[in-house]
Amino acid sequence: MSPTAIIAGEGVLPGLLCASLAGQDIVLAELEGFPASLPGKSAERFRIERLVPFLDRLRELGVGRICFAGAVRRPRLEPEMFDPRTAQLVPRLLAAMRSGDDAALRAVIGIFEEWGFEVVGAGDIAPDLVPGAGVLAGTVTDADARDADRAAEIVAALGAVDVGQGAVVAQGLCLAVEALPGTDAMLDFVAQTGAALRPDPKGARGVFYKAPKPGQDRRIDLPALGPETLRRAAKAGLAGIAWEASGALLLGREEMVVEAERLGLFLWAREP
Repeated sequence: MSPTAIIAGEGVLPGLLCASLAGQDIVLAELEGFPASLPGKSAERFRIERLVPFLDRLRELGVGRICFAGAVRRPRLEPEMFDPRTAQLVPRLLAAMRSGDDAALRAVIGIFEEWGFEVVGAGDIAPDLVPGAGVLAGTVTDADARDADRAAEIVAALGAVDVGQGAVVAQGLCLAVEALPGTDAMLDFVAQTGAALRPDPKGARGVFYKAPKPGQDRRIDLPALGPETLRRAAKAGLAGIAWEASGALLLGREEMVVEAERLGLFLWAREP
């Protein structure tokens, strides 16, 4: 079987995928400036400005499939560093980037596929990371379910304009939405302001909901939830976390279930 290349970003996901592929040939690669947290593992480093030579290198290594894993912010490009072949891709990439993150990621996937690589999602390598429908911890009340319904509507609207993948709703009111600063910033905002925004201090505490963008290519940038997300949700005073079933990566599932029970929060993979 040909090697799998993991294009690794920050966070724990690259390590989880490497563990799932234990015993198989793996090529680890990382974008310069965004090192993966994998001590003891060497990686092929590349820059966007020299993307085509990097693709050629993956071919030389016999790579058959590619998986993008981990967080990466948009790098600052250095025009003088572009090689002639990669420079031919610039108009295409810039046009996609101006259309939003989803369009940019689709363009990147398309380029890798044109070089003959099969692009797969993290869930294809480690299916256990993408839970199907069900409550994994805690109890979901009717009020929580209504807040999750409202949050799902809001996230779908945000995703349609390529803004974010998450929202917090309590007592039917949207307390915050996810934008460029990310999930942690959103939950921290709710922790600071949420108590004052809830009409009934004794009413439903609220739900953090996460889902892919409508029409998103789920092989890349799938929403991810981990133990730290859970702890921030608890600090924000929420009742729990819900996400679209089969539409989010649960990183550290066993730890999250134990922590949710300890904190008194629910974890719910909700049917769309």
